[in-house]
Amino acid sequence: MAIAERFLADHFNRPNHEIIDHYTYAIVSDGDMQEGVTSEAASLAGTLRLGKLIYLYDSNHVQIEGPTKEAFRENVGRRFAAYGWQVIGPIDGTDLPEIERAILRAQDEKEKPSLIICRTIIGYSTPEAGTSQVHGEPIPELDVERAKESCNWPVGKTFYVPEEVLAHMREAVKHGEHAEVEWQKELSHYGTEYPELAARFKAQMTGKLPDGWDSELQFLFPPATKPIATRSASGKILNSLAKHVHGLTGGSGDLSPSTKTFLVGYGNFGWQEHYGHNIHFGVREHAMGAITNGMALHGGIIPYAATYLVFSDYMRPPMRLAAMMGIRVIYVFTHDSIGLGQDGPTHQPIEQLMGLRCIPNMTVIRPSDATETVEAWRAAMMNIHGPTALVLTRQDLPVIDRTQYPPAVGLHHGGYVLWQSGAQPPETIIVGTGSELQVALEGGKKLAAEGISVRVVSMPSWELFDKQPSEYKDSVLPPNVRLRVSVEAAAKIGWEHYVGLDGTIIGLDHFGASAPGEILFEKFGLTSEHVVAAVKELLEKRT
Repeated sequence: MAIAERFLADHFNRPNHEIIDHYTYAIVSDGDMQEGVTSEAASLAGTLRLGKLIYLYDSNHVQIEGPTKEAFRENVGRRFAAYGWQVIGPIDGTDLPEIERAILRAQDEKEKPSLIICRTIIGYSTPEAGTSQVHGEPIPELDVERAKESCNWPVGKTFYVPEEVLAHMREAVKHGEHAEVEWQKELSHYGTEYPELAARFKAQMTGKLPDGWDSELQFLFPPATKPIATRSASGKILNSLAKHVHGLTGGSGDLSPSTKTFLVGYGNFGWQEHYGHNIHFGVREHAMGAITNGMALHGGIIPYAATYLVFSDYMRPPMRLAAMMGIRVIYVFTHDSIGLGQDGPTHQPIEQLMGLRCIPNMTVIRPSDATETVEAWRAAMMNIHGPTALVLTRQDLPVIDRTQYPPAVGLHHGGYVLWQSGAQPPETIIVGTGSELQVALEGGKKLAAEGISVRVVSMPSWELFDKQPSEYKDSVLPPNVRLRVSVEAAAKIGWEHYVGLDGTIIGLDHFGASAPGEILFEKFGLTSEHVVAAVKELLEKRT
């Protein structure tokens, strides 16, 4: 969120018109300090000199299992100082004037984020004060009464708000309302002096896509386009979108040359200036996911995060939260299968694709060529109710001639009929995704040459397909056509939903190997010949 504030301030603020000018606060605990994502995020915040980011560290030396020192003895202040933060304290975390002075000091520091170390006592005034017991268990009713007595609070009232607290909070509400009115006045003055900027700011903060945002996409990949990896196609699409969608901002986990996610000519968001659209997250996948969540929640930005598909495991917690919160974050996952080749099984994803599909409210799209990749980006940009994962190839793929085949807009239905031979309904259906759609199509045409009626279905997104009306789904996968084959270079689990008990799933139930991609596809049975054999076996069983 601090990145979003700095980015928008640099783009929209003008002399005497600072419409974006606020601080980002976080209250963090001993447990938070032990999590790896804290180190990743704090390191990057210090590198980027996010001076308006302020942490209040509630340091009470206790966690669920006992004293913090049993698992955590490091000097947090020195650690954050090494990250490039201003460190304030330790201070008394119960002394309000001292806390206020510390926050004002943090606000005065413009170049460094600030960590305020607050010493506190968990379960203050109770007999269990300072122990792990009060950390994870309800305080006994008698001990609650003792705590109230020590604080001079009425014992007989189960819910009590002192009059001075109520008055203070009501005054805070009035202060907030006044501040809102003053800011709206400032925004109005800003709009008078900078009408175009103000209009763009208002539209951007609502998340609305500008008119013509996708106008160039239809011209990027004409029928004569040479084979191109979907990651490379995605890079061209992303750079085209950036011309029209000002808030499209993001980066990769130190992999932009491979993920093709660098925005050419849009500068870097760095410690010297915060105007650039390219964020260098470094090798910090977990933090990258968490940061893009904050950017999306702040508003005014459509963030994207990129890495290899196999590394999506590192950022699963923030992806799950993005799905839970229903925010628009776009994940670009490349090197999507054993097709990446000699990097071997450590880099070849097998189970990750199904893992993403298991996240509720996550839309996963694995396009089969450049034309489907265009529509995948369209779908991701228009998905305002949750995150989207684009799963892309490293290897080049033929670009489907859409003058000979149905348009790629079928992707927005999740699945569509790409090609069919023979009578209706077909004898068998072959379903493919990503690079394996070509395998399915080749296999289907070989079967058709032998007189077998075949339908080939492109299924780039299970989630989009499952949202379609039953009539549409049945038109693509007729219930009475039970001889179905799916082919995907990933874990087989889940495809039963589409091929049924009478179908065959061609996929991988083991890790990959280090060899050229085409050799691995042959070795592991992901070829048109294997598709043909699978269909014939089903036909023989039926006979």
